[in-house]
Amino acid sequence: MIHHVWGLFTHPDQEWQEIRGEEESVSHMYLTHVLLLAAIPVISAYIGTTQVGWVLGKGDPVMLTQASALQMSIMSYLAMLAGVAVMGAFIHWMARTYDANPSITECIVFAAYCATPLFIGGLAALYPHLWFGATVGTLAICYTVYLLYVGIPTFMNIPKDEGFLFSSSVLAVGLVVLVAMMASAVILWGFGLGPVYTS
Repeated sequence: MIHHVWGLFTHPDQEWQEIRGEEESVSHMYLTHVLLLAAIPVISAYIGTTQVGWVLGKGDPVMLTQASALQMSIMSYLAMLAGVAVMGAFIHWMARTYDANPSITECIVFAAYCATPLFIGGLAALYPHLWFGATVGTLAICYTVYLLYVGIPTFMNIPKDEGFLFSSSVLAVGLVVLVAMMASAVILWGFGLGPVYTS
């Protein structure tokens, strides 16, 4: 797992070919990759929001209670795990349009590796400062998009022009999933599952 993570940052095109040639199960991918990497932003956010806090204006740092931060961390973790599976399922469904025939497992593996920069970028949550988080988050999103556009043609074994359209479709659905997750969070907050701040 770790050598693939490193390879995706140093030579992604070659790494996608290696990943494509491996036989990986969904359970193994989740156990050795997704469960571990998805914990990075969750643990970082828990520490950042309960121990460091964020400053709004010139006031004291704003922090969450440990119980509230734990509850939100667990929900975020489950959402990320589900998000990888949903994106993998969509990639599998969309592949038929481009005459590619990957298995659902291969598509979930692809989605998991594409999300790697987002997981690692979650380290920024240790220091919850608006501009720092926005900068790191933007860089992580940009590299995730780059991995998507480089990886789809290689991983699906389709021409680059079709890969561009396929990647654009996946990106659009990814944005819809993100908005749906944000809307779900707002709805949950309305039911009293929102953040609780320390006094």
